[in-house]
Amino acid sequence: MPTDVHPFLRRLVTATNAHDLDALVDCFTPEYRNEAPAHPSRAFDGREQVRSNWRQIFAFVPDVHAEVVNHAVDGDQIWSEWEMTGTRLDHTRHHLRGVIVFGVDGERAALARFYLEPVDEATSSVNEAVANQIHSGTSA
Repeated sequence: MPTDVHPFLRRLVTATNAHDLDALVDCFTPEYRNEAPAHPSRAFDGREQVRSNWRQIFAFVPDVHAEVVNHAVDGDQIWSEWEMTGTRLDHTRHHLRGVIVFGVDGERAALARFYLEPVDEATSSVNEAVANQIHSGTSA
C-alpha cells in the first residue's frame, strides 16, 4: 500500500485483510449508498448489506487480500484503484481489479461508485476481444 494512503483507505484495507467484519462494517455510515454503474441492479443502501456481502466473501474466500494500488483525493472524494486476490473454497482463483470512488463523511464512506471486476484471465488478443464484443454485445 502506498505510504501516503488516505486514512480511510488504510482503515478499510486493514479491516479487510484482518478479516475483521465489525471493523470493516464500521468503515461505512449507516446510510451508506453503493452504486454499481456497470451493474445497476447490484446497487444497495445501508451498511447491513456491506456486512452480509463481506460475511459471504470471508466465508468463501478465506484468504482474501486487498491492496490499494493507487489513489487520489479531491475534497471528500477518494478515487482508489484496488486489487483483491485469494483462493475460493472450490480452489479457484479469486482476482478482482478496478476502481472504487468513495464519498467520505469524516472517517466513514457515505457513498461508493463501484467498478471492481473479476480479472479476465483469457488469453484472447485485443482484436479477438473487440470482435467478440461486436458480435455478442458484451464489453471487451
